[in-house]
Amino acid sequence: MLTGQVFDADTQRCIIGKVFKANNAWERARGLLARKALGINEGFWLEPCPSVHTMGMRYKLDIVFLDSDGRVKKIAENLRPMRFAVCSNAIVSLELLAGQAAYLQITPGMRLVWNE
Repeated sequence: MLTGQVFDADTQRCIIGKVFKANNAWERARGLLARKALGINEGFWLEPCPSVHTMGMRYKLDIVFLDSDGRVKKIAENLRPMRFAVCSNAIVSLELLAGQAAYLQITPGMRLVWNE
């Protein structure tokens, strides 16, 4: 698993200081299952991943869906356990602790990039 940061591509501002990136099919399939909960200023980057489920999760998540240019297409906020979220034109799912998308002022149309 890789670790990096997520930046606002337009302002070069660091949005999330510690972002784990799944770098193989097993890590994408496992996602956050059986891992400690994400903290404030942490995220989990899944690519390719146009849909997310929270089966087996014990806490809520915010899911930020990005297209091939890194543009935020959709934000699923406070996704409870045992739920699904889908964005058909997304290639990235960025998982955050519930409430963090609003706190970090992530909005549709922003362009986000992951850097190691």
